[in-house]
Amino acid sequence: MQSLPYATQLLGRLGAEVIKIEVPAGGDSARRARPAVEDTDGSLVGATYVRTNLGKKSLALDLKSGRGRDLFLRLLSHVDVVAENLRSGAMERLGLGPDEVLRLHPSLIYVSISGFGRQSGGPYAGWPAYTSIAEAMAGFNEAARHPGEPPRVGTAGALGDLGTALFGVIGVLAALLQRQRDGKGRWLDLAMYDSMVALADMIPNLRSMGVPTGGKIGAAVAESFKASDGYFVILVIREEEFARLAHAVGHPDWLEDDELAARSGWGAHTESVFRPAIEEWARDLTKMEAAQRLCHAGVPAGPCHTADDVVADDHLRNRDMLLEVARPLGGPPVLVVGNPVRLSGCPPERWPRRWPRLGEHSAAVLKDVLGLTDDDVEELRADGVIG
Repeated sequence: MQSLPYATQLLGRLGAEVIKIEVPAGGDSARRARPAVEDTDGSLVGATYVRTNLGKKSLALDLKSGRGRDLFLRLLSHVDVVAENLRSGAMERLGLGPDEVLRLHPSLIYVSISGFGRQSGGPYAGWPAYTSIAEAMAGFNEAARHPGEPPRVGTAGALGDLGTALFGVIGVLAALLQRQRDGKGRWLDLAMYDSMVALADMIPNLRSMGVPTGGKIGAAVAESFKASDGYFVILVIREEEFARLAHAVGHPDWLEDDELAARSGWGAHTESVFRPAIEEWARDLTKMEAAQRLCHAGVPAGPCHTADDVVADDHLRNRDMLLEVARPLGGPPVLVVGNPVRLSGCPPERWPRRWPRLGEHSAAVLKDVLGLTDDDVEELRADGVIG
């Protein structure tokens, strides 16, 4: 729902032309996400679709029809990459799986993104998955769990979706570079679960090195602490950082205590010693003031931002990481994130193009790319092959 669209949108921001294939009846399921924006045709367009389909061309095409499938295969002669995120086996049932497509177009890059991969054949083959499922199975939730608490499931930011998308973009660029060398296409088979395990690399690694949970590290001060207006986070993993922390919060005596001075005891004393002292020190400070003082002292720290804090952050505005997209019918603009890939010599993307209406570019794509006539397009539309 989000991973592949985000990956192709990022490729578009890096210069690709992206044609999005949608079913004529209703389009991409992300259009039905909520909250939503009303479009010029009266339809409601879900936030998930709005923020991951900027600048794309929408071709509403019925791939279950013979003529729709044939049009799709003809289009593949004019593109470098085809990417899909349907349920396992769906593209094969349409006769558009990677084996068939690469047989017909051997230089094409074919991308599949799914919860557990197309080629695994393992115990999770065919399981449906959203981002929270892949994140939980990779150990993220358990690693962050406090004793006695159930794991907390978080979907904000959709790590499973966007993390997998980034691996997808890397894979596409690598495949295109390899094709320049040998002329051959590739099938890129991405699993959200694999991607999340890669991002959670410390969990299996630390488990093998004697940390039973693979998550909370006893040899660290890694927690959120309360200030006057919210929370700030400290992450101390080195002795010299701990020494700076002790002096910054007025407790140089910690350095004389053998149990506290050794990093092996930091985690065990967070609640009994560090939290009371640090929160007393920060009682009259804002979360930003506390973080600033600690950072100036050489202690890694930062405020726990709310959504309002993120939207108001001057750093993000100055680096064009919060961009405004006008609502089609007026009203306050929709905020979308900018492109964090900043290349010298390329101007920042200050005004992103809007998302497409369903089938907005069907006629243009078929006429411009395949050379169809107006009569051809109207016949296809009348027969329900395109929307």
